[in-house]
Amino acid sequence: MKSLFSQGPLLSARLILFVIISIVMMTMDHRYQYLENLRSGLSLILEPLRQAIDLPFVIIDSIDENISTRAHLLSENEELRTKNLLLKGQLQKFSAIEAENMRLRTLLDSSFKVGDKVLIAELLRVDLDPFTRQIVINKGSNSGVYIGQPLLDADGIIGQVIHVSRYSSIAMLITDPSHALPIQMNRTGQRAIAVGTGRPNELELLHIPSNTLLQEGDLLVSSGLGGRFPAGYPVARVSSTNNIPGRAYLHVIAEPTAHIQRSREVLLVWPAENPLDEPMQSDVGGSKG
Repeated sequence: MKSLFSQGPLLSARLILFVIISIVMMTMDHRYQYLENLRSGLSLILEPLRQAIDLPFVIIDSIDENISTRAHLLSENEELRTKNLLLKGQLQKFSAIEAENMRLRTLLDSSFKVGDKVLIAELLRVDLDPFTRQIVINKGSNSGVYIGQPLLDADGIIGQVIHVSRYSSIAMLITDPSHALPIQMNRTGQRAIAVGTGRPNELELLHIPSNTLLQEGDLLVSSGLGGRFPAGYPVARVSSTNNIPGRAYLHVIAEPTAHIQRSREVLLVWPAENPLDEPMQSDVGGSKG
């Protein structure tokens, strides 16, 4: 090779010769495909070398793709986690709204059964004093609320209004120790007084003779006596009776039919005998009559 390209007078002639040979070989290969087998053999021999040269670039591209894919997956996962959290929050809100709609629907259904004028009110506050059972509602004198007005939920009597301001009112629950309610046993028609015990779901019946035909589960309804609560509203069901030896009266405990501890909305009732334009203005003490 060194002598082939050495300087001399024959250098130009040799160069021309090689160019002619190259042109002839390319022409023959292009026309007659004489060198195809040679090229195939050389490609087969050089393929491992080509793959070895390309391998670092393939590895680098694969690593870059994996890193990019992982970063994209992490970003997408974080986005989906955020959306999932937001959807869960919305679902909780929708569940609360659905529960509220069900309660309101139940109240409206019960108002049709009552047949008197009614108004739905929401609880604003519950008195935490352990010796009283009172609530604050969001309706007042601007809505026609009056002292002594009965409060119900979908299942029975809750209490009565004892104080009215313009936009809110205070109501005493039937479980308050100072509250008394004239009731009537739905099965036998016998009348009695149900007083609050101060416990959340317990009333006590006073002056029930020991020979009274009273059974657990008997429904107690308002008798209408005393002029506060209209007759026929559910009040409680008898939960236990105890005949104490030597006593003339039974010790009777009843559980209110109203969901006093769970109600979020209540019905203010205007009985037919006490129309809205002639509200009753008596004091709370009359509820014990």
